Amino acid sequence: MAPVRILGLDPGLRNMGWGVIEVEGSNLHFVACGTIKSNDKLTLADRLCQLFDGLSEVVHLYQPHEAAVEETFVNKDARATLKLGQARGIAMLVPARAGLKVAEYAPNLVKKTVVGAGHAEKQQIHLMVKVLLPKSDAQTPDAADALALALTHAQHRKSQRLQAIL
Repeated sequence: MAPVRILGLDPGLRNMGWGVIEVEGSNLHFVACGTIKSNDKLTLADRLCQLFDGLSEVVHLYQPHEAAVEETFVNKDARATLKLGQARGIAMLVPARAGLKVAEYAPNLVKKTVVGAGHAEKQQIHLMVKVLLPKSDAQTPDAADALALALTHAQHRKSQRLQAIL
């Protein structure tokens, strides 16, 4: 079975975390991770362009086969939720335009998959990412969250393929 390269994306307007892993059977391998930053002094349109260009470069450089994006949670600040939704649109558009299947995962499912508890703290997630991918070097919480999304997709993609067959 050929290795599958998965791109995990933690969307944000200020910082978009990304993480790439390879799955070969049940073996997980860290490839790379980072954070795409937008300049908050620019217009919203220009910031979205920065995210689009940065993510396009990541997809071109690492050539993933599949992508996983965190679903948006709605918070009390509707304006912030809308901006997050626009960044999430970029996170879904870039891989889709590259021909990748894009899966979406709720934050609680990511926590439950990586840590075993749906209400785990961010610090617990980051520690488990390091345990599961010992060579990973996430320098930001956004990059660690993106790796957690890639790990979640690695775990759940098998059942999704089985459901598609049935």
